[in-house]
Amino acid sequence: MVPPESDSARRTARSGSALEVAEYFAPQRTPTQALPDPEPLLANLTIGVLEVLAGVREVDQLARWLGEDAYRALLTRANLSARARNARGVTPQRPAYRILSTHSASPADGVVEGVVITAGPARTRAVAIRLEGWDGRWRATSVAAL
Repeated sequence: MVPPESDSARRTARSGSALEVAEYFAPQRTPTQALPDPEPLLANLTIGVLEVLAGVREVDQLARWLGEDAYRALLTRANLSARARNARGVTPQRPAYRILSTHSASPADGVVEGVVITAGPARTRAVAIRLEGWDGRWRATSVAAL
């Protein structure tokens, strides 16, 4: 028969404090060499962002690749674009953007900052995106469409 453990013995048997457990389950940074090529994500995310701003795609469809701040900023901008379209009585139309060029640089390990230049029917646009490696994949922590 095994003797019953006291409360103090059980507490010392547990490893780690609540802070250590929270850090263990928090998002973990991923180094660049453990991540896929960021160029396809930059191109696809750019087209997705422009479609969100045009009103033909929901922001939720991009949530998987966006950080919390980038998601909120894009949601706010999409709502403003929708209001402007409604005020003018314009219906959303799918934009036909063509990617002209993609420029990217890595200022730190696990971070890529890129600019994608697109040509549309009315104008040329630039979308700046900052990708960071979290939990084994790229996530956009900042998105700015100019």
